[in-house]
Amino acid sequence: MPYRSPVAEFGFLLDHVAGYAAVADTARFAEAGPDTARAILTEAGRLCDDVLAPLQRVGDTHPARLENGVVRTPPGFAEAWQAIGQGGWVGMSASPDHGGMGLPQTLATAVNEMMSGACLAAQIAPLLTQGAIEALEHHASADLQAMYLPKLTSGEWSGTMNLTEPQAGSDVGALRSRAEPKGDGTHAVSGQKIYISWGDGDFLPNICHLVLARLPDAPAGTRGISLFLVPRNLPDATGAPGARNGVRVVSLEHKLGLHGSPTAVMEYDRATGFLIGAENDGMRAMFTMMNNARLGVGVQGIGVAEAAYQAALAFAAGRVQGTPPGGPGPILHHPDVRRMLLGMRAQIFAARAIALQCGVAIDMARATGDSQWAAQAALLTPIAKAFGTDTGAEVAGTGLQVHGGMGYVEETGAAQFLRDVRVTTIYEGTNGIQAMDLVARKMADGGAAARWLIDDVAMLTAEVGAPRPLSRPVSEAARALRAATETLLAQDMADRFAGAAPYLRAFALVLGGAAHLRAAMADPGGPRAALAAVYMQRLLPAVPGLLAEAAAGAAGLDAVPDAALGV
Repeated sequence: MPYRSPVAEFGFLLDHVAGYAAVADTARFAEAGPDTARAILTEAGRLCDDVLAPLQRVGDTHPARLENGVVRTPPGFAEAWQAIGQGGWVGMSASPDHGGMGLPQTLATAVNEMMSGACLAAQIAPLLTQGAIEALEHHASADLQAMYLPKLTSGEWSGTMNLTEPQAGSDVGALRSRAEPKGDGTHAVSGQKIYISWGDGDFLPNICHLVLARLPDAPAGTRGISLFLVPRNLPDATGAPGARNGVRVVSLEHKLGLHGSPTAVMEYDRATGFLIGAENDGMRAMFTMMNNARLGVGVQGIGVAEAAYQAALAFAAGRVQGTPPGGPGPILHHPDVRRMLLGMRAQIFAARAIALQCGVAIDMARATGDSQWAAQAALLTPIAKAFGTDTGAEVAGTGLQVHGGMGYVEETGAAQFLRDVRVTTIYEGTNGIQAMDLVARKMADGGAAARWLIDDVAMLTAEVGAPRPLSRPVSEAARALRAATETLLAQDMADRFAGAAPYLRAFALVLGGAAHLRAAMADPGGPRAALAAVYMQRLLPAVPGLLAEAAAGAAGLDAVPDAALGV
């Protein structure tokens, strides 16, 4: 079954669940009302279905390769990139000052999810470019913005993120790449970076690498890291790509999945770089890009989950094996298969709602300057990233199970979803790091933002019109989450970290329950209310167990000697 973008689903969520009306009511986004939003999503869906989706298998069977120093990309990817750029999709939320549409991040989030569901390997390039645009908009000099932002925003050039080194993965402060002042305002950047998605491509006229490196005598750790823009080709006097810079692809990684997306080992040999932001302040500038990318990666997981669900549903509706309890028919009517499919759909809905809620919070913070919205966006970001990508991996795995033995056969495509999406739980900060971020940095306000979100759920369950059989489980889960939050805030950091992952999962499930309750209130007695009941009965009950694990602390883990692990 070919992928079909869930445009109508996004319309329902924007209207009834995510609170998008508040964004459209602001002066900044007044022109992006419901009709405009639907038109944008419809057009994006057409691009995803007609241009990107046919490349899903192509990228897997014709992987990117390094040939005589040139990264050769899969057939059709060049045309897809051109269509994405010409449609304005790369710069849809970028500033109009440099050619962007200035649209809400909420809509960009929806479009990024649809692109990911259609072909994740192709979607990574525009997502990274969007992150580079945001970093340059916030931190680059006016001259650099004038030179690079129009080309990035139009999709003529692309951008990358260069953090990781062989000895510096999650511990970014251990990086060794260096940047030496050249005396003319530029720097000579040297070092090696690994895991650089779309580090090069044969159809890209120029690539703008954002590279973390150390200046001479910089402090140790993250306090001594600066950010540099290192173009693959130095622009000439007209702004066109000129002489080749001192940067090259050493090799491409051989990966479990995402074969259509080249993941490069990059070598910088005194490459000309331009400082972005202040010296030794590179992590703050890079976090601007990373926060953008973390929400984007969250919806990568959700997009693949949607594609895996569609494929599993089509297979289950056509596959006949045995006799279901109600009489002859496809395996769709076997109770266990139906349980899997409904669980997949209910979890996707919850994860998608959380991602859009995060997008709304980002837009409201930008449009109003309200610090409470900004705090909500910050807290929702790690939840959206971790739960969205966990949903991708879990739903893709369940989708393979629905296919049975045929899921293990590559021709069905079910295995590719699982292979492609698995890395999303790892890159842009592993989901364990997202959970630690949630209980540490995002709780540095004493838990104010968390309480605000929990209070919002509690108020929803108390609303007149909320169906009691559905609102009661959400109310009880929210009450348990509030108590667990207070327990967590009283713990030291080691205990918080030990329970961070289950705490994040529980928080996401409660937010998902609220989303399903809102959907049921908008569709009383209809299919969405029935799906909400499935969520309340089969997914939300995990919350008490997760919170018990979250409260257990680190003592039990530390009490187990290394020898018991087999060390």
